[in-house]
Amino acid sequence: MRETSTRPLPISEKRDWLRLIRSENIGPITFFKLLDHYGSAAAALQAIPDLAKSGGRAGKIRIAPRAEAEREMEECGRIGVHVVARGEPEYPPLLSHIEDAPPLIFALGHMHLLAKAAVAVIGARNSSVVGRRFAHDLAADLGAGGLLVVSGMARGIDAAAHDGALASGTAAVLGGGVDVVYPRENEALYESIIERGVLVSEVSCGTKPQARHFPRRNRIISGISRGVVVVEANPRSGSLITARLALEQGREVFAVPGSPLDPRAKGANKLIRDGATMAESAEDVLRVLNEQNRPLKERRTAEFSGVPRPRPNESELNSARREIIESLGPVPVTVDELLRSCQFSPAVASVILLELELAGRLERHPGNQVSLILQR
Repeated sequence: MRETSTRPLPISEKRDWLRLIRSENIGPITFFKLLDHYGSAAAALQAIPDLAKSGGRAGKIRIAPRAEAEREMEECGRIGVHVVARGEPEYPPLLSHIEDAPPLIFALGHMHLLAKAAVAVIGARNSSVVGRRFAHDLAADLGAGGLLVVSGMARGIDAAAHDGALASGTAAVLGGGVDVVYPRENEALYESIIERGVLVSEVSCGTKPQARHFPRRNRIISGISRGVVVVEANPRSGSLITARLALEQGREVFAVPGSPLDPRAKGANKLIRDGATMAESAEDVLRVLNEQNRPLKERRTAEFSGVPRPRPNESELNSARREIIESLGPVPVTVDELLRSCQFSPAVASVILLELELAGRLERHPGNQVSLILQR
């Protein structure tokens, strides 16, 4: 992939991006691999049926119709939602560097806030009064220190952090559409964030939150931020998933210590034992982020010039398919390890993995890992 400066995406191209990401079996990683291979979303859309067929798919793969994408963009325009593509100036700068960055985000409110240096403040839904007060005051102090406070607008710690940061601006990353209030008890907070902050999501407007949306939402919370502060979290909390994602993305992880007698403190206390920075005040967070000398682990964004990559010849692909499929199994393996094992070129392996994924036979995992989906 070639490094590029930010540029606005033409409306027609953005519509094609929306069609591509809304098509069957295409997630963020596959989306950008298709653009890298074919140069544009329009060319990738044309190639998908043949790729899926080569991967072993018997029936037709669903490609999002043009009219469907146009209706979605029109609805966003009607309610004031900005549709922002990765690589556009308004896209959160750090988010663009994570492995599975959303190709498109939907934002409602004050877009300029997304350009600020950010820190996430997250924690338990079933939080204590003391924990909520601490999160509120911590967020207010971090905002006064020049940071955008990011959270997930859940009840408890998230809501307290957003409320504390309203004066300086806050970003809420949602598991549903940016026009859907969830939970309903946070309706007043939702309206306040529209007025003084920004709401962000990768799912389409009108989408009601589902359990499967929240783990993916979490990687956006950490991806936008330079660091993540966990205030209260039990050992099974989703906040610990966000902390793990933050580490994988090269972000700083902070944890607020709590009483060993409180189950809600066990997750944060364990993070501290495992090496997270203890945060007893905003100064602890600001000092680390302001003195951060090492660069964040960032990936280059990609420039898609409209010129497709040369496709490997069919005889080479045919000879490689069986060996690559036989080398895969239900246990994830890195693509690099697969290449060393099979001794095929990265270009050949990349095409075959795309074929398998579009056929619904391959799953991608963090860390450039893939596994075969066993057919029933």
